[in-house]
Amino acid sequence: MTDNPAALTVVGIGADGWAGLAGTATAALAAAEVIIGSSRQLDLLPGHVRGRRVPWPSPLLPAIPGLLAAHAGRRVVVLASGDPMFHGIGATLRRHVADLTVIPHPSSVSLAAARLGWPLADVETVSLVTAPVEELHPLIHPGRRILVLSRDAGTPAQVAELLVERGYGDSTLTVLAQLGGPAEATISGPAQSLDLSAVDPLTVIAVECGPGGRAFPRVPGLPDDSYDSDGQLTKREVRAVTLAILGPQPGELLWDIGAGSGSIAIEWMRTHPACRAVAVESDPVRAARIAGNARALGVPKIKVVEGRAPAALTGLPAPDVIFIGGGVTRDGVLDTAWAALPAGGRLVANAVTLESEAVLAAWYARLGGDLTRVAVSRGAPVGGFTGWKPMMPVTIWSVTKP
Repeated sequence: MTDNPAALTVVGIGADGWAGLAGTATAALAAAEVIIGSSRQLDLLPGHVRGRRVPWPSPLLPAIPGLLAAHAGRRVVVLASGDPMFHGIGATLRRHVADLTVIPHPSSVSLAAARLGWPLADVETVSLVTAPVEELHPLIHPGRRILVLSRDAGTPAQVAELLVERGYGDSTLTVLAQLGGPAEATISGPAQSLDLSAVDPLTVIAVECGPGGRAFPRVPGLPDDSYDSDGQLTKREVRAVTLAILGPQPGELLWDIGAGSGSIAIEWMRTHPACRAVAVESDPVRAARIAGNARALGVPKIKVVEGRAPAALTGLPAPDVIFIGGGVTRDGVLDTAWAALPAGGRLVANAVTLESEAVLAAWYARLGGDLTRVAVSRGAPVGGFTGWKPMMPVTIWSVTKP
């Protein structure tokens, strides 16, 4: 944390400006020697607030330590939009300053829910202020309600385009601008036909998903045709079993080695927004395909590393869990993966050939763990009848590092 002996106060402010602030917030601002905020926020303050007004530089995040150090020892107030701890600057500042006081204002999401009459407990919320619009994909289901924090005036059109592409063009899109302020305005209509050519940049977007369109389940085991693939794909049934054995926990980082189409890493990340994954793939075409699949399935923040293990594993952030879907017979892959795992880390490897099974059997003899064999048959036409078409059986070895 920054060596900043003076306490720092963060005041949430809405589009209604000074008039909407509580007494504790106005008192903090009146006593401030330095007030930091965006130019728009600083302009909301009346002239009798005497503190020196300092606009945030761009880019903001790298400037925070130096800016706080420059004003160390003075009474500093930082302005934030709405609730500073809800997708706001408050959480970022908390990583730099130990003595932090936060005075929240109603968030734009709370104001939007109040205008719409939507219970917040039943609403999905996502911020696209810094995230790609594709992060909406996992939230889109028939009849669901979503509140979206906009990055700028172009965000509503991006949301509408994504809904139309997913087959949810009949979803109701409501754009709420300047919530709480004198210029508050709302437009609403079907995503496929709503005119979004002149939208205020300060908006919350409300989405009420229509009944149509393809819905992807939240549990692992997406249909195989959810992926663009050249056939290098862990099939649905095996994928569901493998993810269950991997056991993703919020915040954990997965290495997916020999990622193919990226299905294991993608479905790992879909289990919780805090789950992270690195997909390692040596084939450049497949590596590009992983990134495309990740965007289409709502986890665009996946990290794709093009390279061949074990060399490609050098310098990667330390994993919590490792999955090896390809390359177990290559010299050094399992050794490097095992060495990278921390105590308590989990390793899962799949094998479909006799040679790769032999490698897993040898490691199982050394380290123990669990061996599972999955054999799946799917119904397929046999003349005018239906018979069972077996898939290649898969051997799964899983072990936890002591």
